Amino acid sequence: MLDHVNGDADEVVGSDYEMGDDQQMHAVNLMARLPGVATTDTAEWQRTIEKVVRNVVSIRFCQTCSFDTDEAITSEATGFVVDAERGYIMTNRHVVGAGPFWGYCVFDNHEECDVYPVYRDPIHDFGFLRFDPKAIKHMPVAALELRPDLAQVGVEIRVVGNDAGEKLSILSGVISRVDRNAPEYGEGYNDFNTNYIQAAASASGGSSGSPVVNLDGYAVALQAGGSTEAATDYFLPLDRPLRALQCLQQRNPVTRGTIQTQWFYKAFDECRRLGLSPEWESEVRKRCPKEIGMLAAEIVLPGGPADKFIEEGDILIKVNGELLTKFVRLDEILDNSVGQSVKLLLQRGGQDVEVTINVGDLHAITPDRYLTVCGASFHNLSYQYARQFAIPVKGVYVCEPAGSFRFDGETKGWMLESVDNTKTPDLDTFIEVMSGIPDRARVVVTYRHLRDLHTMHTAIIYIDRHWSKKMRMAIRNDVTGLWDFKDLGSPLPPKQLEPKQANFIALDTANYAAASDLVRGFVRIVCTMPIKLDGYPRPKKTGFGLVVDAEKGLVVVSRAIVPHDMCDITIAIAESILIEGKVIFMHPLQNYAIIQYDTSLVNAPVKAPILSEDPVQQGAAMTFLGFNHNFRVVVGNTTVTDITTVAVPACAAAPRYRAINIDAITVDTNLSSQCGTGVLADEKGVVRALWLTFLGEHGNGKEVEYHLGLATPSILPIIRSIQNGVVPKLRMLAVELNLVHMSQVRIMGISDQWIRKVEEENKERHQLFMVRKVECGYPAVLEEGDVILSINGKVLTRISELDVMYDLEYLDMVILRNCQEMELRVPTIPADGLETDRVVIFCGSVLHRPHLAVRQQISKLHSDIYVAARIRGSPASQYGLCPTSFVIAVNGVKTLNLTDFLRESSKIPDNTYFRLRIITFDNIPYILTMKKNEHYFPTIEYIKNPNEPGSWKVQTYENGEPHDGMEGNVPIEGMLLV
Repeated sequence: MLDHVNGDADEVVGSDYEMGDDQQMHAVNLMARLPGVATTDTAEWQRTIEKVVRNVVSIRFCQTCSFDTDEAITSEATGFVVDAERGYIMTNRHVVGAGPFWGYCVFDNHEECDVYPVYRDPIHDFGFLRFDPKAIKHMPVAALELRPDLAQVGVEIRVVGNDAGEKLSILSGVISRVDRNAPEYGEGYNDFNTNYIQAAASASGGSSGSPVVNLDGYAVALQAGGSTEAATDYFLPLDRPLRALQCLQQRNPVTRGTIQTQWFYKAFDECRRLGLSPEWESEVRKRCPKEIGMLAAEIVLPGGPADKFIEEGDILIKVNGELLTKFVRLDEILDNSVGQSVKLLLQRGGQDVEVTINVGDLHAITPDRYLTVCGASFHNLSYQYARQFAIPVKGVYVCEPAGSFRFDGETKGWMLESVDNTKTPDLDTFIEVMSGIPDRARVVVTYRHLRDLHTMHTAIIYIDRHWSKKMRMAIRNDVTGLWDFKDLGSPLPPKQLEPKQANFIALDTANYAAASDLVRGFVRIVCTMPIKLDGYPRPKKTGFGLVVDAEKGLVVVSRAIVPHDMCDITIAIAESILIEGKVIFMHPLQNYAIIQYDTSLVNAPVKAPILSEDPVQQGAAMTFLGFNHNFRVVVGNTTVTDITTVAVPACAAAPRYRAINIDAITVDTNLSSQCGTGVLADEKGVVRALWLTFLGEHGNGKEVEYHLGLATPSILPIIRSIQNGVVPKLRMLAVELNLVHMSQVRIMGISDQWIRKVEEENKERHQLFMVRKVECGYPAVLEEGDVILSINGKVLTRISELDVMYDLEYLDMVILRNCQEMELRVPTIPADGLETDRVVIFCGSVLHRPHLAVRQQISKLHSDIYVAARIRGSPASQYGLCPTSFVIAVNGVKTLNLTDFLRESSKIPDNTYFRLRIITFDNIPYILTMKKNEHYFPTIEYIKNPNEPGSWKVQTYENGEPHDGMEGNVPIEGMLLV
């Protein structure tokens, strides 16, 4: 039901929908689509439109945090001035949103000013924004008068608004109904307990909040939704909006009463089937001759004021002795009776039933605060969701499932039942429970999903309060229009861990006795990442690693599981002992990382296997032992089918780590495709190769992964160096090579003498290697297309022979370039500074130095400021700062690194516009204007501690000054990245 970004219409239950939006606003689009309505407006209509358009504004806004039924989005809509003196703009409730809102409006003359929410109705689809009338200097600000009494069947109307992303469009129609029940948009926000007005106007995205005006220029209704299957639009009557506006103008509270019952307007024939007596039907028809139906109870919430008094199917006859058939009058009575009682006369199965019910405060069951802790956000369950699922209005709702509370991905709709074996019936209890749990603890949580309340889920979660230490409450402030943030304290320090004991499973394998010993070398690894870095697509990844030193706790794991070291690593030993790990080493090319755990906390028979120093041969018989998708051990005999240089495809959409310049092993068992982690071992139990997951490209909406083997001889030197207490500082050639056969290089001009050398050097594979890509940012001694003939006097026919580069500053090469043999002295580059070690969050964008994958794919490095991701509902999303682009200047000042960027961006006052010069990944430059928002999106900097693996310093910038610690208003884990 919300307006969605990028013009995607939301197709939902039935034929009702709310329009999607475009991000651009360009031209005036005068349209008249209804058959029988003139395509050229009369002079009277033209005069009316000229008067109306001055009062209509285009609204561009962000809902900065997921809240209640609303997702964090960036979108646009329409509104119109209803009080020029006080600066009130009316629009839809689903535009103002239930949660934090940040936006601005554009008037007809393209003047712009900020807008702030002052009221959003808990149920009905309208709300009010406030602007400063003095900010509009070049045109008189006028207001439209609200006339709900003029909305009648047959009235010709115009919908004046921001239709389909246009600055202004005018759509024609004729009111055909005024008694339609509120449309159902599916799961999420829905209006109810009101009639809607129906007309054919064919409005689309962005027209939400448009005024529906008559020939005299009065606003008679508010555009709200439409149908995907017909040219039908649904308008909200203005009776309740007019009353709310008058309350705001008089500075009175907008009281809203409820008995927590949803009513439906049903025709008399339906009412008869529900048990309406002929006597009451005759009485109603006599006293209300224009009525064709009555109100019937549809949903009565358990535990609400009407529970035990009203039943579904009851027909409402009278309220406080007054015959009542209209939603408007029912609202009036309830709104004026908050805290009091009302008497209802109902018909139930043909029998009169009189009840007295206390009227509750609708605002009291509408959330106006939310808590952020452990990366997720929570608030009390709303009336909206309670009504949809017919449950009591109580419980803790996970409005932003992220961080520690990421249940089954990012699916919304979770309700917490208990945390750490303590019931959490409301938000205050939940806060009390969370305040007593230490950081890095593991606790039991139980929860349900609103769509399946019959099923109780149980999970063990890891309490992460170190990336964002403070627990914060956000409270809505209708005076300022902002949400005020309040710190609820820092976390308790982690508890001192005690050693734990466990045993591994024993495998009963008839054909391979060493299987049980190999299993004792595997540990399960869970890697969680608070920020989207280096193009890695997931916030969490689970897999297995192989222990290569049980005394020192060293584990080799694929970089598809541990892609970088800004993460939390949990290691499960014998599927029983949970212990933290830290990254010690990350290989820049060969797709593995080495992590370490504290062995003093583990009392289990972990056994590191013997790793072979001999290379694997094609056709060798092996035993494959791996872990399948269900994390179960599988074992089978297999044969090495091929050992070849692989080229893992690059991900064009978002460059991320990939293995290059390696020989990969393939085998002939189907188990290899089922297992992301494992080993190839010989009959003695010696491991000849690791079986790893390789992250590849993004295709058909899915992340592609490859499962391949990596021979142990290439890993052993690194392991031995770390075992001796020295983390290797590798050097490498900044090039990507691919295999070329002799038939290709013969055409390129290689001599027969070199062909014979290749044949003598490698009798199994007659091949050489050609430079496919030279990484940008380094001296290009080698060029793309060069064929490498020898390195340091040795013919290069195996990619593993390139490993000599890791230890040498220079390599003496003979190459073939343009049919000419050349001798070159080629420098290597340090590989220990390639990982991301500094991250800046600015206006909702994630910035860091271009990581290795970017340098491998791009031809020119424009700056050291790379946009890695952006947060939904942020200025970066609203103004179009796209990932994979480069920032090269702020307000005309060159900023080629993060230090320059922080210096210049800190000079920008809050809530003001600034300019960014951007160059896309495809070398297209453009200028982007953005507005800074420090309240919801403070600048945050993460800096890696080079002396302590896995340790990062966090600081924020307030008014341009850095502060230690996490002091921003929005914890980074709570931000959704796109």
